[in-house]
Amino acid sequence: MATILRRWSYEYPWLYDGISRLASLGVGGERRFRTLALGGLTLNSDTEILDLCCGAGQTTQYLAEISKHCTGLDISPVALARAQLAVPQAQYIQGLAQELPFGDRTFDLIHTSVALHEMNRGELAAIFREVYRVLKPGGVFAFIDFHTPTMVIFWPPLAIFMALFETQTAWELLKMDLVEDLKRVGFKDCQKTLSLGGSLQVIQAKK
Repeated sequence: MATILRRWSYEYPWLYDGISRLASLGVGGERRFRTLALGGLTLNSDTEILDLCCGAGQTTQYLAEISKHCTGLDISPVALARAQLAVPQAQYIQGLAQELPFGDRTFDLIHTSVALHEMNRGELAAIFREVYRVLKPGGVFAFIDFHTPTMVIFWPPLAIFMALFETQTAWELLKMDLVEDLKRVGFKDCQKTLSLGGSLQVIQAKK
């Protein structure tokens, strides 16, 4: 169960940003971490991008550097206000990831960064269905999130971090096969790569 540090990380942006920067050092820094799920993708200034569960825009800033058609969605108006200040060139919409307020076949790329572990299995299934719906044919769903470490040495730091900052849904995510869940929705060409001793997974799934 998460401690008071979880609440503080939401209330105090400097704390969250500091933790994020420290954690990202293991994969080469924050820019590398925030763009890790984009590896191998062909993107340009006209790519329609949705930053799903964008928070305060920590990843949106890098997506907006790539495309002039970048939209951030989050349920928190406080987070969206921070994102608007940090990355004003993107568009922002308040809404649920499980009920996306967009028409069918809207986006070329939907990206999310360490947000899916906040959802339970039912919510994840709904999110995957909605993402599939609003992606254009040939579009890609790309994300990074926690994974069961493949190297024992990475278990202690992951377990400590999750105990301090995360809830039970994060532990449940470690037991899930997200590639199989995506395939059941209809995604194809699902590619999964692991980083940081297997404690992070990057998945790219094509519609």
